[in-house]
Amino acid sequence: MEENDPGPLDVLVLKFTGNEFTGEIAAVLRDLAIRDIVRVIDVLFVYRDGDGTTRSLELGALRPDLDPLFVDVDGQLGGGLLDAEDVEAVAAHLEAGSSMAVVAVENVWAIPFIRAVRAAGGELLDQTRVPADVLRAARGNASP
Repeated sequence: MEENDPGPLDVLVLKFTGNEFTGEIAAVLRDLAIRDIVRVIDVLFVYRDGDGTTRSLELGALRPDLDPLFVDVDGQLGGGLLDAEDVEAVAAHLEAGSSMAVVAVENVWAIPFIRAVRAAGGELLDQTRVPADVLRAARGNASP
């Protein structure tokens, strides 16, 4: 496995009531990136105004001085994975006055584990992500 081999990629689709992004999520994503847990590959904001007009903002469209929390640790702005087709797919599920964020993150924490598995002669056959709500229900805890 080469030094620049990627980790597994997760694409999260988050739905919100309203169209105000407060920056709380960005701060946590940046913290995870600084700690080398994830690498933020791309972020796409899609929102529908009260009059039904759909708008979007891609990570690459943000200037570092507008929101420094979306700038990678090395000062480079990511983006380019999510595009107009993703906007259309997400917009189909939006009601007026609501928004979604699509976040693509590479799981950097997994890279050393993947290297160790390969060094031991193993290979990944399958991978499944179980949502936290499903795990919570399996443990018998009520959803928030």
